[in-house]
Amino acid sequence: MSDAAAGGGVAPSEGWGVLHLYFRLAGDRRDQLDVAQVEDLCRAFCAQEPYQAIWQAVLGQRADLGLMLLGPDLARLRRLHGALLASPLGARLAEVPELGLVSLTELSDYTPREGDERHLAMLEARLHPRLPARRLLCFYPMSKRRAGDDNWYLLPFDERQSLMLAHGRVGRTYHGRILQLITGATGLSDWEWGVTLLADDPKAIKDIVYEMRFDEASARFGEFGHFTVGLVGSLRDSLAAVGARVEAPA
Repeated sequence: MSDAAAGGGVAPSEGWGVLHLYFRLAGDRRDQLDVAQVEDLCRAFCAQEPYQAIWQAVLGQRADLGLMLLGPDLARLRRLHGALLASPLGARLAEVPELGLVSLTELSDYTPREGDERHLAMLEARLHPRLPARRLLCFYPMSKRRAGDDNWYLLPFDERQSLMLAHGRVGRTYHGRILQLITGATGLSDWEWGVTLLADDPKAIKDIVYEMRFDEASARFGEFGHFTVGLVGSLRDSLAAVGARVEAPA
């Protein structure tokens, strides 16, 4: 029985919890890192369906490592986060909280909840996603503007729905090149949504973000936080990519 089912967890009534975490590697990178405990923790975490953990070696200078955690029990996500920080590897990690986010998988207010089998499968994939293996993960938080004539929340529902349907049509043209996961963060974080893009081609990420900038829903009403892109891989591969030395497996 899961912690949530036993009364010890914190499970949302709809959707799953999502944590995006980012770290800088502190200390001398020539010193070997002991990652065995964290590998065991992540292996046990992911062994219980449907929990997922995705490590990334962050490109650029904002951070070294990224970790995306996803699953139904927020308490279990937090316990893994805490156990990571308490591990020998955690002693070498400095968190970068301005890049991260707490959010939930959700269904858009503008998406019908009923439909044919294909539509219902799409709704299920949004609420309970099994993220595929891709080489790159791009993450950024966003909110809708609330200023002057560009106050999203003062628009009639029909106008907001029309704008979001047009926005979605742009995204669907990237089917097969990009997997998008939009998660809701209102009341949980300073931002209102998190956007996770998974792809093998970095140009696909650049193209979709650029094209959507011209969409009215983004051009008039979108406000965006930091964009962070990482190379997806195992913990060992991610550490090696940022120049760290890792102890050989026992």
